[in-house]
Amino acid sequence: MPFQNNTNFNVGPRDGPQNILNIQPMIPIEVNSEWNVITRTIMPVISQPAFAPGGDRINGIGDIQLTAFLSPAVPGGAIWGAGAIVQMPTNSNDALGNDRWGLGPSFVLLNLKKGDPWVYGFLVNNVWSVGAGSDASYNNFLLQPFVNYNFEGGFYLTSAPIVTADWKADSGQRWTVPLGGGVGKIFHFGKLPVNTQLSAYYNVAHPDNAANWQLRLQVQLMFPK
Repeated sequence: MPFQNNTNFNVGPRDGPQNILNIQPMIPIEVNSEWNVITRTIMPVISQPAFAPGGDRINGIGDIQLTAFLSPAVPGGAIWGAGAIVQMPTNSNDALGNDRWGLGPSFVLLNLKKGDPWVYGFLVNNVWSVGAGSDASYNNFLLQPFVNYNFEGGFYLTSAPIVTADWKADSGQRWTVPLGGGVGKIFHFGKLPVNTQLSAYYNVAHPDNAANWQLRLQVQLMFPK
């Protein structure tokens, strides 16, 4: 159960801070002895700066995304999952999302070996708008490579930038490409494992009026099966 808070700096024509808290429950569902379905839901709670003088900050819920991965119950090597992602028009304010549904493929790959301090992989998806709506149609790509180096005692170094592309935008306004990383620590709160991390990313490419820096704080509650 990750709670990921992203603070984006210098957003909009007035260079205000934007805050997005992503509540991201991940639930494994056993299909049979060979296959699992793993669901990943992202519910964004957004605080958006005013884009015009005299405007008010907008707070509310954005569009929820639900991904379902089909994954082997007993991986032979790397852990992988393939499935579909659905974007739901759940935004509480027009400025915080799009009124069209979205659908697309998603894939995740993870390399995790006992005794190896390196953990790495990637998540990728593409979401196309479907159906009618008053907002513009969209075609959005996301790639999140991730790598951890684990030390004894639960400390680790991490980097998990989120690269995005808006295929409908002009070529010079299409990509957001962050570089950066941070540190993490796994500890126990009673019997409950808790994974915490703090990282920072600089966007070497981004559209006009998009953030150039991001500070990410994540707290992940882990409920062993």
